[in-house]
Amino acid sequence: MDMQFGNYRLKRAERLLVGSKGPVELSARSFDILALLLANPDVVISKGEIFDAVWPGVVVEENTLQVHMSALRKALDAGMITTVHGRGYKYSGPRPVAAAAAPAVKEASPPPKPSIAVLPFDNMSGDREQDYFSDGITEDIIAELGKFREFLVIARNSSFQFRGKANDVSEVAKKLGVQYVVEGSVRKIGNRVRVSVQLIDASSTAHIWAEHYDRELDDIFAIQDEITQMISARLARQARTAVTSRAKSRPTGNMTAYDWYLRALQMTGVYDTVLGAEPFLQKAVVLDPGFAGAHAILSFVESIKVYWDNNPDHLHAGLGMAISALQMDPEETYGHLAAGFALLYLHRFKEAETSLDRAATLNPNDPFVRSIRALLLNYTGRPEAALREMDEAQRRDPFAVGWFEDFRGIILTTAGRYREAIACYGKMASVPSWSLVHLVVCHDELGEVEQAKANLAKVKACWPAMTIDEILDVDDVFEDPAVFARYRSILQRVEANT
Repeated sequence: MDMQFGNYRLKRAERLLVGSKGPVELSARSFDILALLLANPDVVISKGEIFDAVWPGVVVEENTLQVHMSALRKALDAGMITTVHGRGYKYSGPRPVAAAAAPAVKEASPPPKPSIAVLPFDNMSGDREQDYFSDGITEDIIAELGKFREFLVIARNSSFQFRGKANDVSEVAKKLGVQYVVEGSVRKIGNRVRVSVQLIDASSTAHIWAEHYDRELDDIFAIQDEITQMISARLARQARTAVTSRAKSRPTGNMTAYDWYLRALQMTGVYDTVLGAEPFLQKAVVLDPGFAGAHAILSFVESIKVYWDNNPDHLHAGLGMAISALQMDPEETYGHLAAGFALLYLHRFKEAETSLDRAATLNPNDPFVRSIRALLLNYTGRPEAALREMDEAQRRDPFAVGWFEDFRGIILTTAGRYREAIACYGKMASVPSWSLVHLVVCHDELGEVEQAKANLAKVKACWPAMTIDEILDVDDVFEDPAVFARYRSILQRVEANT
């Protein structure tokens, strides 16, 4: 139930404090302390009671509590929080009352966004080694369409579930939950390329538009632009939405560099192959030092290495590379994503949020951008908002499992929804070493001691030469240090009882 006190409203379900000027920024622990004090107005709450309620089972230094009390005093009107020396703290402001629920206002629902899936273009070259090229063209068209906020665009991972199959368009649309489907083919012979494409209304299987392009290979970017703009215009008319034509500059003038870039893109979406993309990207940036997109993805690959060896040098190097990519192209989506990822793990939370928000503005349909934003929300004390962001990511990539389930498991652990987190990890073929830590926490919190011990043994087998503290370094990303302290305490307890 929401609580109203003075000019403030405590919204429990949303874990949000709202003042007369709008939302008031509070850490998760400060919010919990305030909720405890409001629930017991005019009652002195001892420090021990606060520790037991807000940090159950965790040893917390007294200065940590003082930091949170200081933050509360700064956030609230003077005199609302009183220190009773030698006894504890109490709420001394206007009497808190249960806030009346706002009357429901029935508003007309906005029309749903037109939704679209771009199926992988068929490689008609007669050479299976050229699949990466037709796949790359498909991915670029998906990425460009994703920049239009008017559309909901299904991500590559799910669209590519239908690769190489004789597909019934209406069935594909039903499985992906879309109104429109794009199909196409690519024939690359020598220095010429022929691209055929058609836009289909899945409800009637009517062809809204079809075209083919027969060009020199150097014109491939112009072809992609034209396809994107034509599809966008047709969909905009269907949705009665005006879409401004957006000219896309060539990402590179070096087609060999672009070729290496396309090969790398195939590898960056999967944990098992992401590091293997590095040599391809390095070749691309050597051939074209000004290729911002290749630099941006290379910077992300550099930063994500921290998952495997806990070395923060990767984050500093990755951030520097991301900044360089953005100097080449300030609107490179993955440059902002890579910067935000590195900044998050370097504990520079406000800067990380700015970068990831910018990436989402540039491409609101990219599921990977949304999922990294979900991690940021989680690590800054907003797990429920993070889960909503993951829902939006998976709506755009409904067939993805791997890293979506991993990220969701991390967030559900933070939210205390341990059984759901375990179920998420159960969907994965193998749980990454860094997320086994969360399984230890989940099982221990549920009282499943033997399962917690078994998963801790797997964690230690992954990093046999490291201590618990060293292993946990990669998970020390929480803005509130008490969360990490609780995880460490749990692992130490499980280890001591093994």
